[in-house]
Amino acid sequence: MHGQQSSPSPNSSQPPRWADRLLEWFVAPHLVEYVQGDLQEVFYKRLQQVSLAKARREYGWAVLQCLTPFFYKSIPPTTPGCANKFNDYPTPAFTSMLRNYLKIALRNLTQNRVYSFINIGGLAVGMAIAMLIGLWIYDEVTYNTYHKNYNSIGQVMTKGNFNGDAFATSEVPRPLEAELRTKYGNDFKRIVMARGDENHILSVEAKHISQVGRFMQEGAPELLSLELLQGAYSGLKDMNSILLSASAAKALFGDADALNKTLRIDNRMDVKVTGVYEDLPYNTEFSGTQFISTWDLMLSDNKWMRDAANQWGNSSFRMYVQLQPNTTMEAVSAKIKGVWQAHVSEEDKKYNLQVFLNPMNRWHLYSEWKGDVNTGGRIDYVWLFGIIGVFVLLLACINFMNLSTARSEKRAKEVGIRKAVGSRRGQLTTQFLSESFLIVTISFFIAILLSVIALPWFNELANKRMTIPWLNAYFWLISVAFIVVTSLLSGSYPAFYLSSFNPVKVLKGTFSAGRFSSLPRKALVVTQFTVSIALIIGTIMVYRQIQYAKDRPVGYNRNGLLMIEMKSTDLKNKFGVLYNELKRAGITEHMACSNSPLTGVWSNNSGFEWKGKDPNKTQGFGTIWVTHDYGKTVGWQFTTGRDFSTQYATDTVSSQRGLNAVYSIIVNEVAVKYMGLKNPVGEIIKYDGYQFQIIGVIKNMLMESPFEPVKQMVYIANYDQANTWMTVRVNPTVSMRDALAKMEMIFKRTVPSVPFDYKFADTEYGLKFAAEERIGKLASVFATLAILISCLGLFGLASFMAEKRTKEIGVRKVLGASVLNIWGLLSKDFVALVLIAFGIATFIAYYFLTGWLHKYSYHTEISWWIFVVSGVGALAITLLTVSYQSIKTALINPVKSLRSE
Repeated sequence: MHGQQSSPSPNSSQPPRWADRLLEWFVAPHLVEYVQGDLQEVFYKRLQQVSLAKARREYGWAVLQCLTPFFYKSIPPTTPGCANKFNDYPTPAFTSMLRNYLKIALRNLTQNRVYSFINIGGLAVGMAIAMLIGLWIYDEVTYNTYHKNYNSIGQVMTKGNFNGDAFATSEVPRPLEAELRTKYGNDFKRIVMARGDENHILSVEAKHISQVGRFMQEGAPELLSLELLQGAYSGLKDMNSILLSASAAKALFGDADALNKTLRIDNRMDVKVTGVYEDLPYNTEFSGTQFISTWDLMLSDNKWMRDAANQWGNSSFRMYVQLQPNTTMEAVSAKIKGVWQAHVSEEDKKYNLQVFLNPMNRWHLYSEWKGDVNTGGRIDYVWLFGIIGVFVLLLACINFMNLSTARSEKRAKEVGIRKAVGSRRGQLTTQFLSESFLIVTISFFIAILLSVIALPWFNELANKRMTIPWLNAYFWLISVAFIVVTSLLSGSYPAFYLSSFNPVKVLKGTFSAGRFSSLPRKALVVTQFTVSIALIIGTIMVYRQIQYAKDRPVGYNRNGLLMIEMKSTDLKNKFGVLYNELKRAGITEHMACSNSPLTGVWSNNSGFEWKGKDPNKTQGFGTIWVTHDYGKTVGWQFTTGRDFSTQYATDTVSSQRGLNAVYSIIVNEVAVKYMGLKNPVGEIIKYDGYQFQIIGVIKNMLMESPFEPVKQMVYIANYDQANTWMTVRVNPTVSMRDALAKMEMIFKRTVPSVPFDYKFADTEYGLKFAAEERIGKLASVFATLAILISCLGLFGLASFMAEKRTKEIGVRKVLGASVLNIWGLLSKDFVALVLIAFGIATFIAYYFLTGWLHKYSYHTEISWWIFVVSGVGALAITLLTVSYQSIKTALINPVKSLRSE
């Protein structure tokens, strides 16, 4: 009956055409008619028993089972198919063979438990790490994609060149908005002016809470594609309106409806809630924005902002744009490049001020700038961890390859017998790949379990909120691809190597793996330890760089310092009362105010003049406006001169004394060096029409990045300007817990309209290291696991080598070899491989770490001892790993080992 085409049934129903085409495409030409005839015969028989749809489904399924090119190319044309126990369709022999392969694989797994544990355990750990890193990378590259207009949103930035120093900044002048709307309006769908995220007090009756929010122009909700739960985007058209996030609405109004309710911002601006939006996810640039109020309201409350409407020299604002669909960021950047430069004086044209757009898809991963050049950012870590993930997975695959090929002689007889009874090389390759697939599949599911267990810890370490996307079809597709690729990666070399054995030599007992057969295995071990040692060196260097910056002198005493943002005029007005109350209660030593926090410089000004100044020097000075006790409070240290004092009236800038007075100013060491002053105390500095006399020079205070140089700073006593931050030094004789409790009580009594929100100066300073510390911790975890996986493979190899050389060791012991001799014999090969890996890792690590360190202006140096410690550590771990098996083998009674042979 084979090869005959059955006649169509009376109703002319046919098998599905796609199935026939698939069959013709897959099956060897000389077998197509034979197989198709059988399948169609069964189809027409089934058609008389079941419905047409079911018969067609069964036919299609039978064809899919036949998609096995190995089988059809090797099976003789006359060999009949097997009967299918379910519906009489022929069952391809491949299915049976596959089942047979899996049985053999399971049998091998259970018979060699140690090797199975090493293979599955190593692969599971490697795959779990790769999964976690994959989730981390996915989270990074999808940052900001929550916003529907992600690809068309940009931030307007400017760049230029001051005194040879290039710069780029996201702060822009206000007149730029009108210029872009008027002359380039056709290129923009939306233009939104804004201020950055700031803390404000939101009050409803007696409830006062601190929330981070922004004041933005109309169009911001549409630009950010906020998901409104209540209200409408248009509600923001009213100047006195506000959009609240769901969590902010809940905090203010509880379960009551927040829409159309009135609240007060900073105890002075009344607004009506015109919308409630879904909280933004954590992985967007605007995740901290708990409310959005109107730009016009902010202008009405700040005269200096209103005055800046025509000031091209005041860059204190941010601008976001959404482009029209018919243009690009590059095209618009080229058009608006010279907008600012056209409005500066002839003298200022030398600054070469340029305007450009920074696309949203680069905000997160490419956030670092060196001068006016974008130098990358977190994208470096994406690449770094991606490479580490691949390498860690590769280490696990190498274990599988090494152990499989090391055991080749044990499986040589199996291969020889299979080939002798007719198995072809392709079938053997399929068998070994099936074993690999089974092990990888088991490892994958263990890896999933490990990932689920480790994810909370990993989230905390990486400061993320990642979840495993169980319901995402792409996740499972990628998982299947992951299993297939890992199976091929780990199983292909052993499969092709083992299936290449000559059956005649194997069965005659003359098979030998060859003199150079172990070279690939050794190369793989070297690769494993190269990666592991390089990771150890990198981890030590990250730790050293962090410690180097942490040990940097900060120029003041952070211990016991609290910072409180003065968000409300109520707090500013009650500062004197608070000062006296806290002092009387013995809680504080000193208190002072300033216009910047201790951990930042919020004001930079240019235009300072002094005697002998180089006219080409145009760099700005960080400017801190302070009250008299600022120095005593923070504990700054003088190199020369004196502190501000209430005994000298001219120490404080006062509008009553006007421009004619000579006021006092304190500078830091960098400023003295920048100005080129040999005897700075007494020198006069002119700024903004005022004259200042230097009364003291302090050691550099580290207020910004600990990895960057300290900038030139000036400190001026001015009570009108020093009104943003309150700094408090807690009395060291009072416990911090008691001090905070009493301070809160006094705050609530004195300024009940302001919540008692404080920050520890040392905690805020520590946050500057958070990113580097996080990277260091992740790198150390990956390095530890890489070493663990490598040692797992080494342990397996050492076990196998010891087992293989049992007879030799027995003979050596009979001839007088000691345990130490045997230990040295079995260990020396591994030691040599680790030493080679150490040499390669040293070169690679030095090259990449040199480039990494140069990203920091303030960085440590690469010391020789780091490499020595890493090499000695890797060697010690190697010896510990192989020594167990070496000594165990060396202690075996030679009589037993020789008898067993």
